[in-house]
Amino acid sequence: MENNYYYNNYGYPTAAQAESELSLSRYVASVMRRVYGKMFLGLLVTAITSLLVLTNETLMTLFLSSRITFFVLAIAELGLVFYLSARIDKLQPATATALFYLYAVLNGVTLTPIFLIYTGSSIALTFGITSVTFGAMCLYGYVTKQDLSKMGAILFMALIGLILCTIVNLFLHSSTMDWIISLAGVAIFVGLTAWDTQNIKRMVEVADPGQTGKIATLGALNLYLDFINLFIYLLRIFGSRD
Repeated sequence: MENNYYYNNYGYPTAAQAESELSLSRYVASVMRRVYGKMFLGLLVTAITSLLVLTNETLMTLFLSSRITFFVLAIAELGLVFYLSARIDKLQPATATALFYLYAVLNGVTLTPIFLIYTGSSIALTFGITSVTFGAMCLYGYVTKQDLSKMGAILFMALIGLILCTIVNLFLHSSTMDWIISLAGVAIFVGLTAWDTQNIKRMVEVADPGQTGKIATLGALNLYLDFINLFIYLLRIFGSRD
């Protein structure tokens, strides 16, 4: 009777197996909450940094008056992402977390110009659209039983193509290509959000509990990047310029 009950109601042959799976589910859910907590705190740090730079003439002059300074900051951001991703296993959890928030600060500085280009209402609207879309894809990636691994590989190749097209269009200045790039960017980062969510969940399921702090930081970074890029590409579509 007991075996039939757990098989019929939970899909497991025994009570012990059901309890084990339920405990794992609760554990994964707790780690995922840490991931999203860090990610949203990173977004908050970015927003506060942008507002501080925007409202401080000295900071605006220091960081944004020179193209060289701006590009140095952008290169530093890329270097920080690559370093954190490559060295996450060797870094202390506190160090990895500090580097993530440092990246969020740098990104806040380099994103400040969007407040000078687009209207506040269109930025707020786009942020709302991004949040709803991001949340829906995170939910899908978390609950789906479909293996998204193949989709992740395709999206990664598409992302490389997107970067190359963006570089080419810096010289062509084609509005049509810019529109296509924006649409492609939205599609790619919508898919990557679902894939990253499922990938983080699977990493947590098999990782040693002592590694969850590092996984939470790396997961937060990946989802943060998905959110920011999705927001930027949507802003290029829905944003109204001053």
